[in-house]
Amino acid sequence: MKKIIISTFAISALLFTTSCEDDFDKDVQDIAVTSGEANFQNYVSIGNSLTSGYRDNALYIDGQNESYPNIIAGQMKLAGGGNFVQPLMADNNGGLVLLGTTIQATKLYIKSFTNGSPDITNVAGTPTTNVLTKITGPLNNFGVPGAKSYHLVAANYGNPSGILLGTANPYYARFSSSNTSSVIDDVVAKSPTFFSYWIGNNDVLSYATSGGAGVNQTGNTNAATYGANDISDPNVVAGAIKLGLDKLKAGGATKGVIANIPYVTSIPFFTTVPYNPLTPAALGANITTLNTNLYGPLKQALTAFGAGDRINLLSSTSSNPVLIKDTSLPNLSAQLTAALTPSLGLPTATAFGQIFGQARQTTVEDYILLTSRSVIGTTVTGAPSPVNVYGISYPLENQHVLSKTEAAAVKTAVDAYNTAIRGLADSYGLAFVDANNKMIDLNSQSGISWDGVKYTAKFVTGGTFSLDGVHLTGRGYAIVANEFIKAINKKYRSTLPQVDPNNYSGIKFP
Repeated sequence: MKKIIISTFAISALLFTTSCEDDFDKDVQDIAVTSGEANFQNYVSIGNSLTSGYRDNALYIDGQNESYPNIIAGQMKLAGGGNFVQPLMADNNGGLVLLGTTIQATKLYIKSFTNGSPDITNVAGTPTTNVLTKITGPLNNFGVPGAKSYHLVAANYGNPSGILLGTANPYYARFSSSNTSSVIDDVVAKSPTFFSYWIGNNDVLSYATSGGAGVNQTGNTNAATYGANDISDPNVVAGAIKLGLDKLKAGGATKGVIANIPYVTSIPFFTTVPYNPLTPAALGANITTLNTNLYGPLKQALTAFGAGDRINLLSSTSSNPVLIKDTSLPNLSAQLTAALTPSLGLPTATAFGQIFGQARQTTVEDYILLTSRSVIGTTVTGAPSPVNVYGISYPLENQHVLSKTEAAAVKTAVDAYNTAIRGLADSYGLAFVDANNKMIDLNSQSGISWDGVKYTAKFVTGGTFSLDGVHLTGRGYAIVANEFIKAINKKYRSTLPQVDPNNYSGIKFP
């Protein structure tokens, strides 16, 4: 007996009844798969790396084949949908070459395990995907890795001459219709009968993954002045998406699905390394020495300046937070130098003042980046001994940590984006996917279960996120595809069946 997995939304659409929103397996062989009020003949997806199938820090064929739009398109075929063509890479190693130079590295893989921790590195070899080898003909997946909201409506974004200047995108250059075209205009030219639109993640993600190295541009609506790692103004994001929807509508594409933006702090890139990774076992006898010669004097001096909460003595019984530099704090370098000079001498006191003027220990509200775990405990080049060990006797720098102040700015921006996206979904009569809520579910301790398999946002072992800690595995993309399918069925009274995430690929172990 054939089993089709279908959401309660689809069943209620057929039976004119209501039900809960939980996924379940039900034998529905007597229920026909239909398109309802939608037309899936020419489905086109619009978005960024998440839409393209990017995973393991690269775009490669196997990942593209398990992109969430390709998964959705497979189910749409059961209801009259057509072929779904993607701009496939040249190999399964990932990476890009431009004029003989590698401009995007190959994918990550687990080489081995050391003390239970994965040794993750790039696949060896030179990428074979040439940016200048143009893809032409039918195309349905317009997911462009690295694209922000306003990039999709910008002309010249696929002009190869602008790639090294940072004004164009190499992935889009591979399939742009011309050097002056925009992504959304190329989409409209394909005359889609149905579309998915998921954009805005990169408008905050690059700021967050760089440890807040960019600028919060809220209040500045001139995107031409933005840096690569800046937070986009919410009006810019909303305006860019609205412009895209207007162009789609003018071109006859009025039915589709749009998704909101997940909180970046619900993904493994920000949740894998705890704020307090310094265990007594790892620090050993150094705890006493550090407390006597560094943490104690700093605590005493900072307390005198009303900033004693920045640093506390290390514990010998519980895990300890790391030292970080917080640029939002008042700089007490001069005060520390003066206070420590009598006991340490001017040269040492000056060094302490410069190093620890904005230092503090992390709290539960800070997020240590996944890429920073290999930095903690390493020696800082040029720093004087013994204050030269990252995170222990020398503060992690801005690019290593998303501080609580920076994380709050990201959340505020995402909330504003999501309010606008929900409003656009309603005003344009589109299906809506609450991707943010789904990622929160994945990041919870209970996670999401499917046919006896538990999925969470835990790095490597959770099953849903790839080795870059940001993008999904095939199983993760299948879970996302199901959310889109449920939203489509609810809005357009279609009966597209969901897929079984267990049938898709996860992390590959050595």
